[in-house]
Amino acid sequence: MPASRLTLPSPAKLNLMLHILGRREDGYHELQTLFQFLDYGDEITFAVRDDGVIHLHTAFEGVPHDSNLIVKAAKKLQEQSGCRLGIDIWIDKVLPMGGGIGGGSSNAATTLLGLNHLWQLGWDEDRLAALGLTLGADVPVFVRGHAAFAEGVGEKLTPVDPEEPWYLVLVPQVSVSTAEIFSDPLLTRNSPPIKVRPVPKGNSRNDCLPVVARRYPEVRNALNLLGNFTEAKLTGTGSCVFGGFPSKAEADKVSALLTETLTGFVAKGSNVSMLHRKLQSLL
Repeated sequence: MPASRLTLPSPAKLNLMLHILGRREDGYHELQTLFQFLDYGDEITFAVRDDGVIHLHTAFEGVPHDSNLIVKAAKKLQEQSGCRLGIDIWIDKVLPMGGGIGGGSSNAATTLLGLNHLWQLGWDEDRLAALGLTLGADVPVFVRGHAAFAEGVGEKLTPVDPEEPWYLVLVPQVSVSTAEIFSDPLLTRNSPPIKVRPVPKGNSRNDCLPVVARRYPEVRNALNLLGNFTEAKLTGTGSCVFGGFPSKAEADKVSALLTETLTGFVAKGSNVSMLHRKLQSLL
């Protein structure tokens, strides 16, 4: 009897670097970035239903049901596979929206992989990643589940294995608009492409950081505070700020000092996502 109910993690990601090479004719930007996962994230529960209805039971403030990436992912997979089954979905949400740690993209990927398993579709990773790309540029890396050097708009992925430190991630209480940052006239858009593999150490710059820090004092404050203890970086277009530490004890120590005034969490970096580790355990 195949499983009819499944709970899966939906992990966060960090951009360990982000270089913007130029703007394309379609308005998107050519990027180079390094994705790594965190052993920290949302949890999504799926229960199969036989009437074809897709229902997300958890409400998201300001996001209509059918506009949620989870629902969009489920509907696209249902349509393209011809599956007649439906799904009930609940999410235990801990990742911030607009934080640059991939919450929505990760949720969409977990939905595609979870439904592929529960609906017994037999789709391979390439097919799921291609569908994921139609939902967002960051969805394929979550579908594939391995740390990656990404190019193009973020969809051309080369697996990599950077160090896996402990991270302290600070979450400024502000949602950054990615579109706003990428349309800022002062954004660096001419970084020279990195052609060496693996990516040389020292290429940890995020081209979005100066613009985000200028526009959002909450992010600037988090960068300054964390920068007293380690190299403070911005992930994606923010708002989340992170720094690496050699041990959990050291990350926890700094967290205790900073989270009196700022929200944050400590998590281990991981080159294989906890979603993929969970799916492997089901095989």
